[in-house]
Amino acid sequence: MTNKLNIKTLGQLKKTDYKSRSVKDELRANLILQLKKGEGGFEGIVGFEDTVIPDLQTAILSRHNILLLGLRGQAKTRIARLLVNLLDEYMPYIEGSELYDDPLNPISWFGHHEVLTKGDDTPIAWVHRSERYTEKLATPDVTVADLIGDVDPIKAATMKLTYSDERVIHFGLIPRAHRGIFVINELPDLQARIQVSLFNILQERDIQIRGFKLRLPLDIQFVFTANPEDYTNRGSIVTPLKDRIESQILTHYPRTVDISRQITQQEASLTPEQRSTIETDGLVKNLVEQIAFEARNSEYIDKKSGVSARLTISAFENLVSNAERRMLINHETSTFVRISDFLGVIPAITGKIELVYEGELEGPGKVANILIGKAIKTLLIQFFPDPEKTKKAKAPNPYAEIINWFGDGNNLSVIDELPQQEYKKALNSVTGLKVLVKKFHPRLTENQELLLMEFVLHGLSEFSQLNKGFLDNGFAFSDMFNSLFNLQPDEDDQDDDRY
Repeated sequence: MTNKLNIKTLGQLKKTDYKSRSVKDELRANLILQLKKGEGGFEGIVGFEDTVIPDLQTAILSRHNILLLGLRGQAKTRIARLLVNLLDEYMPYIEGSELYDDPLNPISWFGHHEVLTKGDDTPIAWVHRSERYTEKLATPDVTVADLIGDVDPIKAATMKLTYSDERVIHFGLIPRAHRGIFVINELPDLQARIQVSLFNILQERDIQIRGFKLRLPLDIQFVFTANPEDYTNRGSIVTPLKDRIESQILTHYPRTVDISRQITQQEASLTPEQRSTIETDGLVKNLVEQIAFEARNSEYIDKKSGVSARLTISAFENLVSNAERRMLINHETSTFVRISDFLGVIPAITGKIELVYEGELEGPGKVANILIGKAIKTLLIQFFPDPEKTKKAKAPNPYAEIINWFGDGNNLSVIDELPQQEYKKALNSVTGLKVLVKKFHPRLTENQELLLMEFVLHGLSEFSQLNKGFLDNGFAFSDMFNSLFNLQPDEDDQDDDRY
């Protein structure tokens, strides 16, 4: 390619093996090479290997315009941006052309004029594939002029041209994306009359500007993204336009916790200091992902709106930062993420869920705590016996010693800012807790052991074996029955006020 970049004129280009081809043929050819080499492509897209990616590759091989349809946070825009990697690394164009005119097949007045007057001496420049991508977020204020173009009176006056001259046209984003990829995000947000202006471009590949009889055979790979919820809330894709988009591809959320965790770990933005000083066990990583799975099935959350993958990414970042904050306050050199640190993820949850009426009654903070609790309950039985089944079993209850300790009137507070040694001392004070963890998980580091000890307490509270009270900066565990008898008449109301 270095030699090709040295080509500076049309005459030199003609002596090479360069041949004009459409952007869709270019994408197709490079995808074929990629598939033959067994390369996956679409780096960083996880969980779509057997669903979305094959459909996308089929659409590219068919040279189709594409609509990516899915709820928020399903990597639609990221997929569109990765299509650039299927373009040739460099592409020649007539130097000075605002439409990146093909030297062998110009379409603009400027391109035709350059070739006509300069012939083989027409200057050639090269553009990198990263410059051949245009993206526009559809908003209600987008105009036809923004997308297609308009007459520029200043240009007409400056160049002393009449309005009938093609040179007075100021081209919009779509013509300027000629020989490249053009993406419109959130297509339903585009006004219907603006969507209509795209008809001819998609089918006949020409544009209409004011009264001009202008035919520009634009060469563009269109990619649109849309959220199904938008069809009812804010707008819709007009039927004739949807009919002209050949392939509609449905995206989805991660289908397993492992895939979701892989995405979060890939996307989470942690500093080198956080990675080296904050230990994050696989349990807390899975808990973060399980929160999202619980949210997508929660009766308090609008399923049509979806729960973005950004929730788990933000939640994990907050989780690590909460542990870091405690480490800094206590002047410690390292620490590990505790279950109590999940108080810090609540702000990451509340801003990313759309509540239904029942959820609004509970309040976003309380719903967030409910989701965290359900995630703990789901994962507890993956690490320890099911507390509900152990009560009914004839065998001794492995949790009995722990529950009896609280039944004897003992309480335990786990404060968010508790230093490491005090945290360890508090958990070790609960009779039978350490023994239980060692029985089912004998080969653990001290940090992992402490984490599971706290995890058991939270899990038992979710199974109504212990009472868990919410403090301003932590949790208080006590006996289930004593807490019921000691409940103050207005305590429920006070508890609700926190949310």
